[in-house]
Amino acid sequence: MEKENFRFCRKCLTRDMISKDQYFKTLQELIENIPEEIKTPSDLYEKRLRICTECERLTDGMCAACGCYVELRAAKEGNGCPYHLW
Repeated sequence: MEKENFRFCRKCLTRDMISKDQYFKTLQELIENIPEEIKTPSDLYEKRLRICTECERLTDGMCAACGCYVELRAAKEGNGCPYHLW
């Protein structure tokens, strides 16, 4: 049996490894699977997202100030906005 040559790419971005649809599905699954003890209550989560959608630093779902995906950052209770908006 011929051994396949696999190379682990350390410079690839996640989006380059999977399709865009799969990438965002994976992000949503990650948010949904945050343990309840560290997950932001849904009403507070939605409030945080409303603040982010009004912010000039929101670009393509990411915060230009810190580079995070705002939906993921907002989903964890202990996280905060780098500009202290929430």
